[in-house]
Amino acid sequence: MLHSQSNTIALIIPARNEAESLPQVFKNIPPNIQQVIVVDNGSTDSTAKIARYHGATVVSEPRQGYGQACLAGIEFLKQNPPELVAFADGDGSDNHRELAHLIETLVSEQRDLVLAQRIPKNRQALSPQQRFGNGLATLLISLIWGGSYQDLGPMRVLRWDALQQLDMKDCNFGWTIEMQIKALQHTLSIREIPVTYLPRLAGESKISRTAKGVLQAGSKILWVVAREAWRSRGQLFARLLRREKTALANKASKGASQI
Repeated sequence: MLHSQSNTIALIIPARNEAESLPQVFKNIPPNIQQVIVVDNGSTDSTAKIARYHGATVVSEPRQGYGQACLAGIEFLKQNPPELVAFADGDGSDNHRELAHLIETLVSEQRDLVLAQRIPKNRQALSPQQRFGNGLATLLISLIWGGSYQDLGPMRVLRWDALQQLDMKDCNFGWTIEMQIKALQHTLSIREIPVTYLPRLAGESKISRTAKGVLQAGSKILWVVAREAWRSRGQLFARLLRREKTALANKASKGASQI
């Protein structure tokens, strides 16, 4: 059994114009995370400089997009892969101290993926479009793939070998949805843990808080879910057939018992 004190753990932080938030973020990172990768996703402020000052490795990814930044961080880690890899935002809304609990749970329960389920500290912490997006995506995932997710928050930790199985592709904000769908497809051992979610420390959200933003978030979610459903259509069809066979078998068994 692995122990969190002996595992090599890397943290990937996608960041775009988060210079004001990063100092507090670094204060909260657990000491057992040996390597912090800040992916500078086209920042125009001193994000990279602040990250280097705090001892992080900075990877530059000028092609903007949340998933694009995560993919760049993963590509960098392939040079010397860790045993565990964590993801968290750089705006201070994730309570990075709670990464320690996620890591300990993954190791002690021998999970493949542990997700942070965001519990907002106040109403401002989660925007209306975030709440809408979470509800829509988790409902669709449940209906199509049978998962029971509560959230699509960015903070998570998983085993490096499990991450490689998922073969992540999404270059934008569909990244977390894609990972959670593929985790179900690959039957990974998954656990969600409630964590405190805070309003961002500084700057502006990369997602609009307008009604237009809600519609855009919804359309992105529908697109990602439809794309993943199409890619896994063979697996989904086989699952549907198994469900129908089970239902028919149960019906036949019930009928026989009544004779």
